[in-house]
Amino acid sequence: MHIQYGKKLKSGPGRWGLLLLAFWAAVALAGFFVTPYAPDAYAGKSFLPPSAAHWLGTNDVGQDLLSQLMAGARTSLGVAIGAALVSALLGALFGAGGTLVGCGVERLTVRMMDVGLVIPPILAAMLAAAYLRPGSFTLIGILAFFFWPGTGRLLRSQTLLLRESGPVTAAWTFGAGRWYLLRRHVLPDLAPVLSAAMIHDARRAVFLEAGLAFLGISDPTTKSWGRMIQQALAFTYLDTWGWWLLPPGIAVSSLVLAFALIGAELEETHAAD
Repeated sequence: MHIQYGKKLKSGPGRWGLLLLAFWAAVALAGFFVTPYAPDAYAGKSFLPPSAAHWLGTNDVGQDLLSQLMAGARTSLGVAIGAALVSALLGALFGAGGTLVGCGVERLTVRMMDVGLVIPPILAAMLAAAYLRPGSFTLIGILAFFFWPGTGRLLRSQTLLLRESGPVTAAWTFGAGRWYLLRRHVLPDLAPVLSAAMIHDARRAVFLEAGLAFLGISDPTTKSWGRMIQQALAFTYLDTWGWWLLPPGIAVSSLVLAFALIGAELEETHAAD
């Protein structure tokens, strides 16, 4: 099952999702080179409205909000991509790899996935974050730890089908090892399912990262769209919502929408093929 994603995502909702994702990726990358001001630096008077000097105005301590929005894009995309990659790696290792090994290893990985699926990921991530106050890298580890059982269970079910397929059976008959089978025969055919699972995990990671920052249970030194929303809510009576509250809210919503559109297109493509 090899799907040409480029052709499938050139039209329909997937195209709009890719455009949104490319836009925020460009914003995040541009933040390394062309940020108007340092996100933590004093840039002008407090509560300045949008102007030529400050496109999104300033906050209560005179920091440039556009600079903070660009820094928040790096955080959101970094956490989303990191959590999705680590979750996919663990899911492939324990879900697909454990199934191919079989015997006691398979039973152990199945029990691990069963336990992980019982734990509500949002509540568990909130409790872990409240205790650890994680930075970006720790948060990636927390989210991936609670995401991978779902990915692993999905990959395991597909691997059970592939294990009985003709190419895998033939390779096994000719003496191929389990890890060779995983690398050359199973993982390539799991790519469509794994891609959709990664997009789903990335979407959840964006939402959870912003939510944890909004609740104030993440690293306060990490720039985040969720923390911008939290801080802006205290000053809505000053009519700052138009340039302080709305931009990060729209940013979170549009990035979640981008992953949702891409994921929906990939799932439809996988089902059709």
